[in-house]
Amino acid sequence: MEAFKLPNYSGPEGLELNSPEPLKAREILSRWGLSEGSIAAVADGTRVDLAAVVETDSRVEPVLSSSPEGLEILRHSTSHLMAQAVQRLFPGTRLGIGPSIQDGFYYDMEIAGQVTEEDLPRIEEEMRKISSEDIPVERLLLPRGEALKLFRERDAVYKVELVSEIPDEFISLYRQGEFVDLCRGPHVTSTSQLKHFKLLSVAGAYWRGDEKNIMLTRIYGTAFDTAEALDDHINRIEEAKRRDHRKLGRELDLFSIQEEGPGFPFFHPKGMVIMNRLVDFWRAEHSRRGYSEIRTPLILDQDLWIRSGHWDHYRENMYFTEI
Repeated sequence: MEAFKLPNYSGPEGLELNSPEPLKAREILSRWGLSEGSIAAVADGTRVDLAAVVETDSRVEPVLSSSPEGLEILRHSTSHLMAQAVQRLFPGTRLGIGPSIQDGFYYDMEIAGQVTEEDLPRIEEEMRKISSEDIPVERLLLPRGEALKLFRERDAVYKVELVSEIPDEFISLYRQGEFVDLCRGPHVTSTSQLKHFKLLSVAGAYWRGDEKNIMLTRIYGTAFDTAEALDDHINRIEEAKRRDHRKLGRELDLFSIQEEGPGFPFFHPKGMVIMNRLVDFWRAEHSRRGYSEIRTPLILDQDLWIRSGHWDHYRENMYFTEI
């Protein structure tokens, strides 16, 4: 009889579970008493849903919702929850991509009509409604042709484009109620697991980052495994906003940013007082340590930046002129 094996738990041999047939990851963890707090599992080094069937003779361990890996899954699932809410509120919405990112998630969507930050509370409320519906989240593995047919029938043009570029014979999708998305996963097993989230902002984003493509609506949000963790994060965001140098510069009349020079501050008299004090301090400290002062040109030939390596990595964000 083959056995599932759990590494790094309860002694050097680990826990073992004998079974005559493959079991779901949830069942394996439950028999070991490790299901509480688990959002997914790792089977032979690969993250899988708790509903995934794990072959015998596999090494299995839990992914806790509070861990970095667990939060990534939680946030990715919350991006799906948000997209489903938007499609309910704005019929005809076409979905782009919706990954998890550091401390949160976003989804790019082509939404009929304009969506602003004033709409975020309404979208959040719909998300809470979907969460309360306790909709099962299922993974579908469809042949490429069936996946393309499904998305074409839904007028999901961006998903059709993405699937067309995937060489795999079978395509991984996720379904929760009427919502279907292209995704490798893993995800939570029910929308009821998604409770502690906050939508943060709305921005524009070109499809696939190409300015020649359509501008989509990007909605940013964040999610955590507990209400306390979410509140702490929101408080940190608010504190950072209060300390934002752009906000303070404007409120204290230190400097301003003009359309003619984005990223280049125009220092006001009060700002120059602080600037000169800082320069005086900098100059005195360097002099005290034996440094000499020089001055280089502000504009130089591109050859210097090619030799330094800046050209290859940063030229898209550099300013150019002809002399």
